[in-house]
Amino acid sequence: MRKQIVAGNWKMNNDLAQTEALLSDLKKQNQSSNAEVMVAPTFTNLYHAFEALRTSNIEVVAQNMHFAANGAYTGEISASMLKSVGVETVILGHSERREYFNETDELLAKKVDAALANSMRIIFCFGEELADRKSGNEEAVVGGQIKNALFHLEAAAFQNIVLAYEPVWAIGTGETASPEQAQDMHAFIRKTLADKYGNNIADEVSILYGGSVKPANAEEIFSKPDVDGGLIGGASLNAEDFYAIVNAF
Repeated sequence: MRKQIVAGNWKMNNDLAQTEALLSDLKKQNQSSNAEVMVAPTFTNLYHAFEALRTSNIEVVAQNMHFAANGAYTGEISASMLKSVGVETVILGHSERREYFNETDELLAKKVDAALANSMRIIFCFGEELADRKSGNEEAVVGGQIKNALFHLEAAAFQNIVLAYEPVWAIGTGETASPEQAQDMHAFIRKTLADKYGNNIADEVSILYGGSVKPANAEEIFSKPDVDGGLIGGASLNAEDFYAIVNAF
């Protein structure tokens, strides 16, 4: 049975005081769904968030990590550093990391390997840009991103991988892929996995949608058979909105 997951990616938002306030608001919310709930604060607030949410059902996850175990990589964070503050899951391959920091499929494959070697769970992101969608090339782009970064793995590795489809043209733009567009791409992603690893693996991997999910559209998006939850950006910065999305299941 695939897990339903709603993960809030806070990106570069919230200083310590703002983080404390949002964590407090999150703990006051009531959850009516069985979805796993995750939040990804900035690196400087990860340990504080872990301690604040230790007795809750909300998991604290990281927004990124480096592939090396240690060394001369100024400003970077390793898997073991994340684990030392209680973080067991990391987001890799977010479109903003790809665009602004030139993260390639080859680099992401190394990060995936490092996370798995440290027994971490991965939320692996990918998605097409507007030009790809307009040219009808979206499946080729998405399929390539998945294959290049993940298809060197053994099937068992997918027990620790969650996929997150992000149509780049629908992130922070106010545009949202229609529920039908989301379902079509999620079905393609699952078929891509099945073609490589078989239906049993493909049917067990959770695939999240990450394109401007809001309380108003979450229920319809999550109702689609191959959509297993959401990777939420802006709406995750408001506790009531975020839990309205969680409870859309």
